[in-house]
Amino acid sequence: MFKFIHAADVHLDSPLRGLDRYEGAPVEEIRQATRRALENLVRLAIDESAAFVLLAGDLYDGDWKDFHTGMFFVSQMVRLREAGIDVLLVAGNHDAANRMTKKLPLPKNVHSFAANKPRTVELPELDVAVHGQSFSKAAVTANLASGYPAAVAGMFNIGLLHTSATGREGHESYAPCSLDDLRSKGYDYWALGHVHQREVLCEQPPVIFPGNLQGRHIRETGAKGCTLVTVDDQGRTHVEPRPLDVFRWEHCHLDATGAETAAELLDRLRDALARLVAEADGRPLAVRVEIEGPCAAHRQIAATPRQWIGEVRAAAMDVAGGSVWIEKVKTRTSLPVDLAAVQSTEGPIGELIQLTSELKADPETLAEILGDELAGLRKKLPAELLEGDDAVDLDSLEVLRDALDQVEQMLVGQLLASEDAP
Repeated sequence: MFKFIHAADVHLDSPLRGLDRYEGAPVEEIRQATRRALENLVRLAIDESAAFVLLAGDLYDGDWKDFHTGMFFVSQMVRLREAGIDVLLVAGNHDAANRMTKKLPLPKNVHSFAANKPRTVELPELDVAVHGQSFSKAAVTANLASGYPAAVAGMFNIGLLHTSATGREGHESYAPCSLDDLRSKGYDYWALGHVHQREVLCEQPPVIFPGNLQGRHIRETGAKGCTLVTVDDQGRTHVEPRPLDVFRWEHCHLDATGAETAAELLDRLRDALARLVAEADGRPLAVRVEIEGPCAAHRQIAATPRQWIGEVRAAAMDVAGGSVWIEKVKTRTSLPVDLAAVQSTEGPIGELIQLTSELKADPETLAEILGDELAGLRKKLPAELLEGDDAVDLDSLEVLRDALDQVEQMLVGQLLASEDAP
């Protein structure tokens, strides 16, 4: 019996992508997170007496700014060498041969597969054969798996490959291949990388994306880590995901339906955040809060949006002190009013809803009316709202309609409040 660890997409010293623009963001904690996660990987390998560690691409996030990134990796590999643990790795699209100009000699326990063709490394004391090939350039569109050699008879065969497989949302289609391509090689385990969400493509033989080692932004939520594999004397495998992340990203989706007051909504939020904290096993969290649903509390929230965001952040502080940071608050509540029914009524509310409905149905007029206003607004928006993967696209028709929906809800709320006033 022996054990090995399968990890991928470490993205060592990955940049924060503008995170430091957010007030109160735990910048230093996140900046060091990928290093701490790699340290956790090394510690796990030693504690579990793993025979070897597989790294399935994107160890780095691209060329280093200096040698500190490489030196840190070497220091961790030396720890494994001293424990008698081998490391076998392939380069992926982020650390392909043509992207890395800086190099350091690696300890003798580390084998990096070449990029020109697939090769096989045998570990005779374990009767293990590992087959792998690195990326020669960032955009590899060929099916690398098709060129991998057949299984070595009498050995436990592992395929080490950075690939998008049949394609995954949010990931470029690199080294594409099908499950049949992989199965046809007769290997006992396929150690894949590139997809940052853990996924088991096949159980027999195991074909696994372990996910990345540490989430780096809000699109990489949930537990992150590696796969610990135990192989018994009959060659049967037992796979177990092991979390290694030190900082976790989460979405908190809150249903506001029926909430009468903002205070009631905050109570619901505290309960939801408490559940996320309990599931994080002591790790600090960055949480994006998204609140939606029809509720009477919408009037309070829409009237003072900045105050509402402050109250959400204060609620998070109340629940978990400094261990929860609210990355962003998105509020899409609405009044518990049937706007379609109100539209047919006489008076200012009916006229307002009729006008907004016409604008939403006429995108050219909507863009023309809002064009001048948006041009001025664009200059006032903070940089974090205009840059990055989650940027606000002020030229998007969907964004304009969403903004009009929010304005409609706000104005209808104010009009209803004025009608109710004595």
